[in-house]
Amino acid sequence: MDAGSVSSSSSSSKKTQYNRCPLQEQFLQRRNSKDNLDRFIPNRSAMDMDYAHYMLTEGRKDKENPAVSSPSREAYRKQLAETFNMNRTRILAFKNKPPTPVEAIPTNSSSSVQQAKPKTRRYIPQTSERTLDAPDLVDDYYLNLLDWGSGNVLAIALGNTVYLWDASDGSTTELVTLDDENGPVTSVKWAPDGRHIAVGLNNSAVQLWDSAANRMLRTLRGHGSRVGSLDWNNHILTTGGMDGLIINNDVRVRDHIIETYRGHHQEVCGLKWSASGQQLASGGNDNLLHIWDRSMSSSNSPIQPLHRLEDHTAAVKALAWCPFQGNLLASGGGGGDRCIKFWNTHTGACLNSVDTGSQVCALLWNKNERELLSSHGFTQNQLTLWKYPSMVKMAELTGHTSRVLFMAQSPDGCTVASAAGDETLRFWNVFGTPEVAKPAPKSNPEPFAHLNRIR
Repeated sequence: MDAGSVSSSSSSSKKTQYNRCPLQEQFLQRRNSKDNLDRFIPNRSAMDMDYAHYMLTEGRKDKENPAVSSPSREAYRKQLAETFNMNRTRILAFKNKPPTPVEAIPTNSSSSVQQAKPKTRRYIPQTSERTLDAPDLVDDYYLNLLDWGSGNVLAIALGNTVYLWDASDGSTTELVTLDDENGPVTSVKWAPDGRHIAVGLNNSAVQLWDSAANRMLRTLRGHGSRVGSLDWNNHILTTGGMDGLIINNDVRVRDHIIETYRGHHQEVCGLKWSASGQQLASGGNDNLLHIWDRSMSSSNSPIQPLHRLEDHTAAVKALAWCPFQGNLLASGGGGGDRCIKFWNTHTGACLNSVDTGSQVCALLWNKNERELLSSHGFTQNQLTLWKYPSMVKMAELTGHTSRVLFMAQSPDGCTVASAAGDETLRFWNVFGTPEVAKPAPKSNPEPFAHLNRIR
């Protein structure tokens, strides 16, 4: 059998040589002919001439004389055709995908992608983890009576007294108690150092206290009525009063008033400096939201706001700057508005508005995730956690029986304290536990560090 196959192959090779010579000559003649320059000439070297010759001769005979072939011969022909790949009906055959090439030198990025696990959905407790009594808490929407400092101490004003609650050990101390002529306390705000605290009073004064020494350092004056909102920008203490004025006080110098912003016609109930310290957001009972820019300050002419935003239809108290986008501000309106609005403070454009269905009292951003927490009044008196930017409700936390007027966030960004008109202070583990920071990779990793060393 082997000899027969060789002789047949030799004879077919002679036929192939005989057939190829004229084609090559014809190919050369046509290639040099000017009349056939527009014809497509295939690449003959890439063609299987033996297979083509068989299909033109032997294959045609088999189809013309099907009766001659027996079943055994037909089976032999099919097996022979499969062996020599003669069942081709197409030039291009699409088969299975090729195997994934093995990377000669695996990179750290590919290994990290393979080891990455899908992120599990965070569990959000529906009840408060701790509840404290807050007797004599003033039920006034326009005040700001709760703040959590960087030293992990919570300050809350109850009537004429400011109390300090240490979150590390749960101890409570009394900072100051005012007489009825000066009280009640209308606002509290920790300085960035976590030691000094500003206390706004009903008599239009602002006191600066050293919490560690438990003594008052100085009194700042400049407003004509109660001071209901405070915020710090490094050593600058900004105060907002019922007189509509916003005053920047440099607490380091004797003449502390360095700038005065005049733009509100009624009480200023919300003040928040951006993280950069360049822009100040102020909200008032006149339904106005102003964006002030420090670069526009001038001693010669009255300072004008960068943007005057009039979209809210009720008092604007709840303000929160986004921690992951410096020019994004969230604002909440009172009972006649019920909306949370998002602003681009560079352009003054309103990016989105969501009707929450109830009075928006306070807003807090999650420092670790793209989430926003809002506190509300009638009818549910709930805390609502929103996913940003879709503004899909992730959770609604209930427990307060009166409007949740104030919220404060712990220094680690996980726990939120809420104070309501029901004279309770509740703590919520709403923002979860922050992920442990991974060590930074080496700047120049050793090559093949993931492989075993050759001894």
